[in-house]
Amino acid sequence: VQLQASGGGLVQAGGSLRLSCEASGRTGTSYVMGWFRQAPGKEREFVAALVKRSGNTIYGDSVKGRFTISRDNAKSSVYLQMNSLKPEDTAVYYCAFDMSGQYASRGRSAYEYWGQGTQVTVSS
Repeated sequence: VQLQASGGGLVQAGGSLRLSCEASGRTGTSYVMGWFRQAPGKEREFVAALVKRSGNTIYGDSVKGRFTISRDNAKSSVYLQMNSLKPEDTAVYYCAFDMSGQYASRGRSAYEYWGQGTQVTVSS
């Protein structure tokens, strides 16, 4: 499975960005796709995840109510709509793929495949 993430950039606080991640290869029909982020000097942090079959979603506490994860099953893609961005949202955002997932997980170890990361910078 290969993951291609895009959509990062520089935005002012309060603004919005939309990240995209497309999965290709032998994805199967039942999987979970998610987003994590890592700021300099910090651990990689769970952001959001979506179960492909059910559409169920979960979010990290720091983004709940501001970020929305959605899917396009025809393209095996997920999107992360980020609104009301804050400087503390600045990080490299990574797309992740759990091949066997029926339930979304916040744990990094649940995800077998990772994208290359896309930088999001929020200026104050």
